[in-house]
Amino acid sequence: MDALAEIRALIATHARDGLRTPVPGLLLSKVESSEPHHSLAEPLLVVMAQGGKRLLLGEHVHEYRAGQYLLVGADLPVSGHFLGATRETPSLGMGLALRPSVIASLLLEAPPGTPSSSPIAIGDAGPELLDAALRLLRLLDHPADAPVLAPLIEREILWRLLTGPHGGLVRQLGLADSGLTHVGRAIRWIRAHYAEPMRIEELARLSGLSPSAFHRRFRAVTAMSPLQFQKRIRLQEARSLLLADAGDIAGVGHLVGYDSPSQFNREYRRLFGAPPGQDAARLRAAAVPAGLP
Repeated sequence: MDALAEIRALIATHARDGLRTPVPGLLLSKVESSEPHHSLAEPLLVVMAQGGKRLLLGEHVHEYRAGQYLLVGADLPVSGHFLGATRETPSLGMGLALRPSVIASLLLEAPPGTPSSSPIAIGDAGPELLDAALRLLRLLDHPADAPVLAPLIEREILWRLLTGPHGGLVRQLGLADSGLTHVGRAIRWIRAHYAEPMRIEELARLSGLSPSAFHRRFRAVTAMSPLQFQKRIRLQEARSLLLADAGDIAGVGHLVGYDSPSQFNREYRRLFGAPPGQDAARLRAAAVPAGLP
């Protein structure tokens, strides 16, 4: 059995309803539907083992398939759908959280890389990367070995990425003064305070940039303006709340920062294609897991 086939088999065996596993930072995804979905992606490596996915960030489209990997370098609101996923042939993928502290510890030994202008990159998973990913997955069958071996394999995977064609994107995650890190401070603030009024001058100061430079850098990273980004976060948080309880639509809108119920309904419908109550009912009936980005 080749590496990709064994990776598929291990994901199919161990994937559960949630994404997380007993191995810290390791995520598994098994999705049996091509329904569109919206999610908040965090810095992550995804290796697609079966099927494919079309991912949208703003108006930018990224598509990756089995044998390829996806790199996400910032906290981003994305949408997309799995390609041809069914119960008989589900989409199978594994993810590894990208931890800046671990990346930083490797930078002194890594070759210089060209900074990336995009927080998302796609590449072919070579045999060395697949071999390391497979060994990390095998720890799910040997949990007693995971505390010792998982950190070593994580470092190996990150090294393969740092020395690969998209090493510049990974490198920026480990640098305290990179452009991605600067904008990342503002992104994290918006995610944590999405219901509060937003002042561009304060976010620019937090990022160490002038307001005009901040606007340019933020749009380059997220493909959205700060206001569009905040609106997307608000609406996706509202969707999660409504999925749990769709009884108080106006209350949910107010909770995520909308003072006007009509504006909340209008913008929700524009993003998700249906009014809040109808959309939440459809999601609960379908019960479709989002899977990895």
